[in-house]
Amino acid sequence: MGAQGGAMWPVRAGVVPSLADGFCARAETAADLGAALVTGALVVLAPARIAGQRPSGWLESCGKTQLAVCVAESLWQSRRLELLIWLTCAKRASVLSGYLEAAAAVRESDLAGDGESVARRFVHWLGQTSVPWLMVLEDVPDMTALDGLWPSGPAGRVLVTTADPAPFYGDQNALIHPVGLYTPAEAQHYLTGRLGPDHGQGAPELAADLGYEPLALAQASAVIASSAMTCQNYRTEFARKRERAEQASGSPAAGAVTWTISAEQADRLAPGTARALLSLAAYLDGRGIPRAVFGTPAAGAHISGTADGEGADRAGQALRAAQLAGLVSVDTAPAVALIRMSQVVQAAVRAELTGELPGRAARAAADALLEAWPEDEQPAWLARTCRLGAYSLQRTAAGLLWAGGCHRVLVRAGQSLDRSRLTGPAVTYWSELAEVSDRVLGRGHPDTLTARARLAEAYLAAGQVSDAVSWFRWVLTERVRMLGPDHPSAITSRQDLGRALMAAGEFADAVTALERAVGDYERIHGPDRPDTLVAQEHLAAAYLAAGRPAEAVRLYQRTLDTRERAQGPEHPDTMATRFKLAGACLADGKYKHALSAYKRSLAYRERVLGPDDLDTIAARAALGVAYHAAGRMASAVQAYEKTHAAYARVLGSDHPDALASSAKLAQAYYEVGRVTDAVTLLRDTLALCDRALPPGDPVTENVLRSLARVTGR
Repeated sequence: MGAQGGAMWPVRAGVVPSLADGFCARAETAADLGAALVTGALVVLAPARIAGQRPSGWLESCGKTQLAVCVAESLWQSRRLELLIWLTCAKRASVLSGYLEAAAAVRESDLAGDGESVARRFVHWLGQTSVPWLMVLEDVPDMTALDGLWPSGPAGRVLVTTADPAPFYGDQNALIHPVGLYTPAEAQHYLTGRLGPDHGQGAPELAADLGYEPLALAQASAVIASSAMTCQNYRTEFARKRERAEQASGSPAAGAVTWTISAEQADRLAPGTARALLSLAAYLDGRGIPRAVFGTPAAGAHISGTADGEGADRAGQALRAAQLAGLVSVDTAPAVALIRMSQVVQAAVRAELTGELPGRAARAAADALLEAWPEDEQPAWLARTCRLGAYSLQRTAAGLLWAGGCHRVLVRAGQSLDRSRLTGPAVTYWSELAEVSDRVLGRGHPDTLTARARLAEAYLAAGQVSDAVSWFRWVLTERVRMLGPDHPSAITSRQDLGRALMAAGEFADAVTALERAVGDYERIHGPDRPDTLVAQEHLAAAYLAAGRPAEAVRLYQRTLDTRERAQGPEHPDTMATRFKLAGACLADGKYKHALSAYKRSLAYRERVLGPDDLDTIAARAALGVAYHAAGRMASAVQAYEKTHAAYARVLGSDHPDALASSAKLAQAYYEVGRVTDAVTLLRDTLALCDRALPPGDPVTENVLRSLARVTGR
């Protein structure tokens, strides 16, 4: 195991499912799978088609994911991989968050910016690296989720599972591997392996009755293993239920029958609670439900039917019963606790719910998911899995979560996207949620206004500032109309509009909006309140952007005085305000005051955060700029040299921040007459840029311009 780029290799990223009990490697139908997945290969696992027709949902549960796990773990255990990445591709957001996790684990590409930019840089790295890697893309619905982010590279392998392989037929590099029914020999091997020689008598006949369907065989063997049934007993029960199903709906798949037998077994093992657990789980994402969901008070109350404090124990018993009956599986990885449930079984469970039961189950699932959601979005896999659960609720519960207003879990999912820097998916999510709220609750409902405000904020984060301004104006107008101009949410909306106008470059209008917001905060809340101080800093930034630095300095100084009095001179908020004041003083030509404030900010950050913290390094860089502006070039060069060395030490010499600081240092060398040093440093920096950054990167372009200016060419 070695260190490279700050990571300890080999590296695994994402949640690789566990192999199921009695897993069968499919020696006949998947014998060449591992051999096919050579370096540079793209292998697609998809349900086998019968007579050119797409199989039913029951037959789509053919074991694709399990085969993917088997080949991935085989490559990993044989040490043919240094990097294994597992991505669930149900949504663009899940792809981006998977790339973010992988980039953070590998530490070979810049993590700054939103999810899209980080993901693109990581894909670029995958295309250049010599580190042997495998990426498994689970449940690819279509190519849109991976638009611009398709992984490839000379050292890489890509393994895809999908219900529909059609998008890959035109790719000459793709090997489409159909996964269908077990062969008779595979089915017998699987059953005898799970049941043992004593209980496995009659396995060939049972496998034939079940049509060699993987899901049906898994459920049947689970019931037999957890009961006194024999294979012959099960065949009798299966025949009886299939005959009844045929009378009702034609010719059902074997799995459509076996799941009902499994549900009855779960009922016997956990009377009165197993069905309730299944109804809750049926509304979440079957690819992975956090185990913590079933330990929440909401889940316990729904599953046990009481709020007596014993709900968690009963939920645990019900979960164990569902597992023994073959209806769910439990991942056994030590750091990850996920429950998996076939999506086709989930659909069957939902179809059986009538009357008030769907609403109760969906709301219980939403409440439980909300209670299990990590407040700090950590660990990342748990937050991502919770988001997938919320998407599943939106798809399966439809209007069940809108009684009396928008359920909070739907808002929480959008906030999770915001906090995870998934700006593009956040815009899409809030837009869709706002449209549903508008249709169901009405345009003037508070939840609709909240959704529109969140949408405006998402537009702002995504850099779509004109859309952000439009929606912030709309929200402000509606809140003033409904609540009055002095309502806290109306004042907040005015401040939000000011921030958006700033981002749009409409500085005069931003100043007008923020002056009004500051006046309202001071009048209603008082001059020393935290909200007032934040608004004052937004206004000071607007003054600065509008070319009114003297007013910015006065307002920052006033805010700083208040913070020092209320919070102390070395409170983090106080020091942050001091840093902003330094920038305003610099813009106003008050170099002495700027240098004094920057020095104090740097000393504070070095003492509290340490010399290698990125905020400390940024403070030193700002001090260098101030020295430079003041004409104190010897001090500027010294600060730039320390900044460059710190970035290279902490982030690596080819990190964009290190490269940008290198270019700034070279410019300072040139200005003090050290032309040879400047040219040498710029050429070295350009070589690093060409190796580490994608073509056309702004840092590279800046280095090229500087080199041309210094050399005169």
